[in-house]
Amino acid sequence: MSAILDEFIAFFGPRVTGHLQGSAKLVITGEGVVLLDANGAHPGTEADEADVTLAASEQVFRNILSGDQNPATAYMTGKLKVDGSLQRALKVSAILTE
Repeated sequence: MSAILDEFIAFFGPRVTGHLQGSAKLVITGEGVVLLDANGAHPGTEADEADVTLAASEQVFRNILSGDQNPATAYMTGKLKVDGSLQRALKVSAILTE
C-alpha cells in the first residue's frame, strides 16, 4: 500500500467512525482505493462493493478536504466521478469536509 493511501486512511478513519451509514469507496486515481464505513477507513480494491463510489485524483480529493474545491462543483465539472447514490455522495462529502 502506498504512503498516500496510508495518509488518507489515517485522516478519514476518525471522521467516519460512527458517523457514516452504509459504505463509500474512494478511488484515488493512480494510487488505489479507500473504503469508508461506520467502522472507519480501510484499504480496498476496485472490486469491493460500496453504496457509492467517488473517484478523483489525489489533488482533487486534497482540494476538497482543504476547502479549496467544492465537491458539487468538482462533480459538475467532471473532476469528481460518482457511481451510485448522489444523495449518499453528498452525505459522504459533508462528513469529509467538516
